[in-house]
Amino acid sequence: MKLEGKRILLTGASGGIGEALAMELAAQGAHLLLHGRRASALERLRRELPHPERHQTVTADLGSPQERARLLQHPALEEGLDVLINSAGCNQFAWLEDQSSEQVTRQLLLNIEAPIQLTRALLPRLRKPAIIMNIGSSLGAIGYAGYSVYCASKFALRGFSEALGRELEGTGIKVLHFAPRATRTHLNSEAAYAMNAELGTHTDSPQDVAEEAVIALCNETRRRWLGWPEKLFVRLNGLLPAVVDMALARQRPIIERHARRTASPAPAPAPAHRSDRACATHEKEH
Repeated sequence: MKLEGKRILLTGASGGIGEALAMELAAQGAHLLLHGRRASALERLRRELPHPERHQTVTADLGSPQERARLLQHPALEEGLDVLINSAGCNQFAWLEDQSSEQVTRQLLLNIEAPIQLTRALLPRLRKPAIIMNIGSSLGAIGYAGYSVYCASKFALRGFSEALGRELEGTGIKVLHFAPRATRTHLNSEAAYAMNAELGTHTDSPQDVAEEAVIALCNETRRRWLGWPEKLFVRLNGLLPAVVDMALARQRPIIERHARRTASPAPAPAPAHRSDRACATHEKEH
């Protein structure tokens, strides 16, 4: 698909990868509806894009059905969409027992329920041929300690992408699943960065991820995994998961030490600002 003049809704545009994606898409001549939860950040981004007059913004918490409904009423959507990019999401790097019920719910709401509900509502407004791109993660194919809930949501997003793509076969709408690995953004926790550094985990820049995402979008690549050896581990985990079990078991003490750094002293519900800080576009991926 050539992106010149295409109408694209990009969720999570005020996050690290989201901002870089917006820049790449705008450079290709796309007309963007930028979604996020911070109006000031979205407006700043819009002004920095090539031809800012072509782009619009909309603020909404996708975890709220009422705010999703408000997003769907935006005038820009009345003309239809060529591309929907589900990029918004959040994570919590912590052992499951150290996470509050609210933190678990928030990850599942934003990472899987919101994109499903948003996609369902927007299907009638997609101008064929059209593309739905879901931004997943390498942790959508590799279960990783410290990210149990995040992995659950990203595994689900991968399954949703695959099933919906087969459901829409022959309709003129394609579904793409794009899965980055660890990405450097200012939204990562210090514990996650420290763990990656100790383990020697390579991380990509948001700009590199965005460039690859736009290439996958233009080529209409249905499944794209970034990074080596992550791509190998994805395949190996599907064929010989016991081998990956053994490899990751050696890392477990290091992962636990860093994950427990952010643990609450008691299993009380986390204050609202903790989950807000965790919510952005792919704050941490392996």
